[in-house]
Amino acid sequence: MVHGFISSWRRVFSETKCSLRRGQFGRRRCFSLVAHKAELDKNNVDSVPKLPPFDYSPPPYTGPSAVDILSKRKEYLSPSMFYFYQKPLNVVDGRMQYLFDENGRRYLDAFGGIATLSCGHCHPDVVDAIVNQTKRLQHSTILYLNNAIADFAEALANKLPGNLKVVFFTNSGTEANELAMMIARLYTGCHDIISLRNAYHGNAAGTMGATAQSNWKFNVIQSGVHHAINPDPYRGVFGSEGEKYAKDVQDLIQFGTSGNIAGFISEAIQGVGGIIELAPGYMPAVYSTIKKAGGLCIADEVQAGFARTGSHFWGFENHGVVPDIVTMAKGIGNGIPLGAVVTTPEIAEVLTRRSYFNTFGGNPVCTAAGLAVLKVIEKEKLQENAHVVGSHLKERLTALKDKYDLIGDVRGRGLMLGVELVTDHKLKTPAKLETLHIMEQLKEIGVLVGKGGFYGNVFRMTPPLCFTKEDADFLVDAMDYTMGKM
Repeated sequence: MVHGFISSWRRVFSETKCSLRRGQFGRRRCFSLVAHKAELDKNNVDSVPKLPPFDYSPPPYTGPSAVDILSKRKEYLSPSMFYFYQKPLNVVDGRMQYLFDENGRRYLDAFGGIATLSCGHCHPDVVDAIVNQTKRLQHSTILYLNNAIADFAEALANKLPGNLKVVFFTNSGTEANELAMMIARLYTGCHDIISLRNAYHGNAAGTMGATAQSNWKFNVIQSGVHHAINPDPYRGVFGSEGEKYAKDVQDLIQFGTSGNIAGFISEAIQGVGGIIELAPGYMPAVYSTIKKAGGLCIADEVQAGFARTGSHFWGFENHGVVPDIVTMAKGIGNGIPLGAVVTTPEIAEVLTRRSYFNTFGGNPVCTAAGLAVLKVIEKEKLQENAHVVGSHLKERLTALKDKYDLIGDVRGRGLMLGVELVTDHKLKTPAKLETLHIMEQLKEIGVLVGKGGFYGNVFRMTPPLCFTKEDADFLVDAMDYTMGKM
């Protein structure tokens, strides 16, 4: 999340803060973030956790330095483009679950390009599919026939339940959610859509309306979206009682709309919102309410889809529901700009009322990559790996929570996990500065994690699905090492 990014980093290294740690006497201990860095530097190097061995060394890098790139970025790119770390990382190479900087140093990528790397960096099967298709035909138009788009659409439809078998390709998750919302409005003849507080669905005109965090919303017209109480088991008013939260959706329909709505859109696990898995029982109750109001149910699988949750291929399957429309991106292409909307033949018909076209959606290179991704997930049993390794990682993180009071919650499923840091368990006060500090120190050890949640105090762990138990152990050991020095 973007919470005073650059200034926050400066504050972290100039202020002294207190953190809760369970020590010999359970006392509250203060730490200097600057002193901690010095202490790390002078510690016996053998006590610092070591990266698991990996049989790849990148070729020497001869390009511009991080300093030069940052200078150009500041001069020529939008100032809205923020970056992590006091000294931004210049990533020049990647293989599977690892990234390499300009000096050839290896890092464990526990963020996965924001839940995007499903198969791993530069997976040879995906790279070969992209290169071979590019050599043969890079782009034409969907006005002509090509097997790449048809083959991938068929394979994708076969991964979805029920009658969800009509695919429309886009270039991103935002585009996919925009299209899904428009389809719901056209099909029902209604304008009102219900989303959840704390949700993130994109940053275009319609999806910004569905997004419900002020950090991501500009002061522009955003009409027709109502935001229901978030069924957050950790911070929510009803804890894990999903059906109690669901009543708010009924209230919104009765008191905020005409009684009929276009639809309901939600993630199964809120990604940008801080890896929040919706309370049990919530989605079946809400889907029933939406149907009675004539609306369509849209499942945003941009982050949770493509085997990331381990137990199922799609996040919504963990809740025992079948949506009317499914949107997807990120993991669908393993880093290639690709998104999709999948719905039923009946609902898909609404787009024939006018001409709807996407120049690059479904181009041969991207769809060839998407088909390769599906094949790799199946061939290498990455869904099973996400379940096994993710369960191991969550178990170890939960044990870490029992050791340090700074950890308020460990949550998520498969390889989509979150660790929320708080300075007070009762008040759940966000530990913003401590989060930044630990994130910085993890990078020094060789671990890259994401950061999210409305308050910017949740570590987002969404690594490539080829992540191993050894990688998980290294990640937790690095966190333990860093927090143990605070």
